[in-house]
Amino acid sequence: MAATVSDFIIERIREWGVRRVFGFPGDGIGEFDGALGKAERAGEGLEYIRPTHEEVCALMATAHAKFTGEVGVCIATSSPGGFHMLNGLYDAKMDNQPVVAIVGQQGLNSFGTFTQQESDLERTFADVAAYVQTIVSPEQAQAVVDTAFRVAITRKQPTVIVFPHDVQGMKMVPPGAELWMSRSSAVAPSTAIAPPEEQLRAAADIINAGERVSFLVGAGATGATAEVLAAARLAGAGVITSLRGKDVVPGDLPFHTQQLGLLGSRPSYEQMKECDTLVLLGTNYPYGQFLPATGQARAVQVDLRPEQLGLRYPTEVSIWADVKTTLQALVPLLRQKTDLSWQQGIADSMRDWDKALAVQAEQTYSDGVNPRRLYSELNSRLPAGAIVTADAGTTADWYGQYIRMREGMRGDLSGRLATMLAAMPYAEAAKFAYPDRTVVCTIGDGAFQMLGLNELITVKKYLSRWEDPTFIVLVVHNDDLAQVSWEMRTEDGNPLWSTSQDVESVDYAGWAQLLGFQGITVTRDDHVGAAWDAAFAHRGVTVIDAHTSRNVPPLPPHITLEFAKNVGEALLKGDPQSAGVIKDSATALFTQGLERVKDALHLDGDGEKGHDADRR
Repeated sequence: MAATVSDFIIERIREWGVRRVFGFPGDGIGEFDGALGKAERAGEGLEYIRPTHEEVCALMATAHAKFTGEVGVCIATSSPGGFHMLNGLYDAKMDNQPVVAIVGQQGLNSFGTFTQQESDLERTFADVAAYVQTIVSPEQAQAVVDTAFRVAITRKQPTVIVFPHDVQGMKMVPPGAELWMSRSSAVAPSTAIAPPEEQLRAAADIINAGERVSFLVGAGATGATAEVLAAARLAGAGVITSLRGKDVVPGDLPFHTQQLGLLGSRPSYEQMKECDTLVLLGTNYPYGQFLPATGQARAVQVDLRPEQLGLRYPTEVSIWADVKTTLQALVPLLRQKTDLSWQQGIADSMRDWDKALAVQAEQTYSDGVNPRRLYSELNSRLPAGAIVTADAGTTADWYGQYIRMREGMRGDLSGRLATMLAAMPYAEAAKFAYPDRTVVCTIGDGAFQMLGLNELITVKKYLSRWEDPTFIVLVVHNDDLAQVSWEMRTEDGNPLWSTSQDVESVDYAGWAQLLGFQGITVTRDDHVGAAWDAAFAHRGVTVIDAHTSRNVPPLPPHITLEFAKNVGEALLKGDPQSAGVIKDSATALFTQGLERVKDALHLDGDGEKGHDADRR
């Protein structure tokens, strides 16, 4: 039997299937850290990954959950360390990921006495965590740990265990059959929830009756690729994926039109304008302005989070269930469409869109490399099983438009929280989870200065553990917080404010070389392909420092009066990059063809002014 409460918790989380944790030490969690070290020496411990900051621990735990389907675990000390983890835990909360955080605390007798680093941690974590509880006795530890894991798994949310320092070293006493005692189990509940027969038949009737069916597939459909494709083929449907659901559906599927919205494709936009049936699978896509008009489409939704059902678009059938389990039961009820003209038209439109994207990637700009070229060339070289991450800036736009996940590839980024900080921690967590696979982190220079430069040190520390050391970081180096600059222009009509937006230029390739990695500086478009070839040929870490144009616009597939009007106002107010913005936007518009130019003139197909809005 475990000697101390800390020993017990280590054993218990191993029973929950955890083998790797992401932690940062400190005195508030010190006794537990000591027990982790003892277990490691005895060969019964956990793989303890220590990055450079507690925020990274939480982001890596979230990414671990996303890439593996397992519970991510992060560990930090009391007050300051625990506070630092909040951003990563909110990433887990907003992207529906099971993460358990173990946070140290001062001793029990310090509670409410305003002593050093004694904070009300339950109150601090109450908003982010679906369950937060302090362990106050050895007998209670079992129930708290088991409940934290059970809630994280079933509700797909982060939970927090507050672990006071003195309790960490107490002798373990198992709970007995007594009043107020709970005796719990470390048995993971199944989330393969099946819907009732009547809902399945109602959903099948709607899909079978539709003539222009569109599937909008999110990350909640992960693991259900075969079922999604089977249903889409029977329904003659077009398929759109959310940005986080990008790797659920193979990118080479002809009627997969990739993403929707400001970083989406025109065929996706057209699907939403023309479909008569909408099937939402594991997605909480938040941008209602891009969904069908109210009353245009009959809708079915499947989701494990009941509060998200019927929330974004009026649904006739809302199924609270697992996507894979539901589709396995639904597919036999679907009739094969004989008229596939809708699906074929979508595939034709997507081929034309890809041609337009290819032309845009070949354009040259006077102030730096075309960032589209970077992603186009990367996409053509991605090996089987590659994993790609992006931050939430303009790299998300280029990732969404140019990266095509073939079957077996993975990709992810921070979704609803949309933190720029996640690209590097996600890439690291992916490499720990799949040490035999190539990982590519695509990150802007602003985000790289936040959590990229320091995390290269973590990569150096653990590089020898990875079976395949190929780890590539693309830094989109434009000396600008570009996504925010464009949001200022397009959302509010404000010019670029250099005081807040300029990013200090740093020799990122030189920093990589200082750490013993391969560093490649790219300043010309015709050197992009060679840089990628060198990176993929190198068995080790490569940083590509690509000096890109700061004015290449992340144009939406449909430009509206509001979008164009705001950009015009921003330029008239004295945007310091106005000449480059006008020139580069004109170039981008020209290469996207006549229909995009019509949009720039504020004309919809029916001659009415359009409406657009948000981001990501």
